[in-house]
Amino acid sequence: MSAKISPLAPKTFPEVPPVAGVRLGAVEAGIRYENRKDLMAIVFDKPAQVAGVFTQSKCSSAPVDWCRKRLKGSKARCVVVNSGNANAFTGKRGRESVRLSAEAASLAFGCRKSEVFLASTGVIGEPLDVSGFTAHLEELETVAHEDGWLDAAKAIMTTDTYPKLATRQFKANGRDYVVTGMAKGAGMIAPDMATMLSFVVTDLPVAAPVLQKLLSKGVQGSFNAITVDSDTSTSDTLLLFSASNGSRPIADAKDRRVKSLRHALDEVLHELAMMVVRDGEGATKHVEIAVKGASSAKSAKKIALSVANSPLVKTAVAGEDANWGRIVMAVGKAGEPADRDRMSVFFGDIRVAKNGERDPDYDEAATTAVMKKDYIPITIDVGVGNSKATVWTCDLTHDYIAINGDYRS
Repeated sequence: MSAKISPLAPKTFPEVPPVAGVRLGAVEAGIRYENRKDLMAIVFDKPAQVAGVFTQSKCSSAPVDWCRKRLKGSKARCVVVNSGNANAFTGKRGRESVRLSAEAASLAFGCRKSEVFLASTGVIGEPLDVSGFTAHLEELETVAHEDGWLDAAKAIMTTDTYPKLATRQFKANGRDYVVTGMAKGAGMIAPDMATMLSFVVTDLPVAAPVLQKLLSKGVQGSFNAITVDSDTSTSDTLLLFSASNGSRPIADAKDRRVKSLRHALDEVLHELAMMVVRDGEGATKHVEIAVKGASSAKSAKKIALSVANSPLVKTAVAGEDANWGRIVMAVGKAGEPADRDRMSVFFGDIRVAKNGERDPDYDEAATTAVMKKDYIPITIDVGVGNSKATVWTCDLTHDYIAINGDYRS
């Protein structure tokens, strides 16, 4: 965890209302960090419906493999998460540590191993010692409480500079419900079907298949539309739980209550994703890349990501340099349809390029003023169609190298 708080960090943390039947806690397990809590659990007093999306990395971690298999059962009683060690690329020892962790959790929380979900984040390739997990999870069972969201969010941080929490209250059939989530992530961020680590809970009773549809769609405009450094983690895990507390889960995706949940869930996912970008390692600028005039939405997103992941674009933003030539370069290398002689580029509301050349009304001073802001929208019209896409990223500074140059030491 970085000692230097991101300049883009939120000024306050949200007040998170408790979710009935859901308890959270965190303890010190000494996995990697000294004098900080690094093991947390979310415990459901009654079985919760669960959905999930995970990294598409071919080198996925042992906890990701475990969760994929458990997801078929559709029910969860707890999720146990450690920071400091990703338990990825750890072979048989990694699989054994997952089995032992699930066994310890099932005993501590009085549930089946198949109802235990696991996630790990931190250094890749180092064996995870879980020999003390039995005692630590027993302690977690005693300290977990409904107001433990902030403690839990802090416990899963690695190079994050602040905990990430978001919550929305919504009405369905005249009743009040809530959806609340946490996330962690600051580097190795280019999600592919998931986020770094994120856990979201609602008290609206919804069946797992419906939750899965909501989640799979919701990540596309949030976590799957962000990038910090173009690198997809081995551990990306996003789990959505419905703590129905014994109520019959809604099985109809067209139910009006599900629509109310969808709007609230999408807002929570988007807010968490933006927090991840704004905590990008060494970040000083939050950048929106909007591509329009593309041949398809897929093509627009590929172009937007090409721009967002370009080291030359990102360093120019860090230097507050409105170098639209680098934007054009990144569009061209994407390999997608684009008309060079009809292309236009905007920084904020200022058009800097038009019809394939510098805008004749270009104003350097006005554009520089846009670049000095901490939120910079960049719009590119590639001039070949009517489709669009938006992604979000951050700048690339010296601090990114400093953080990652000695991550294991």
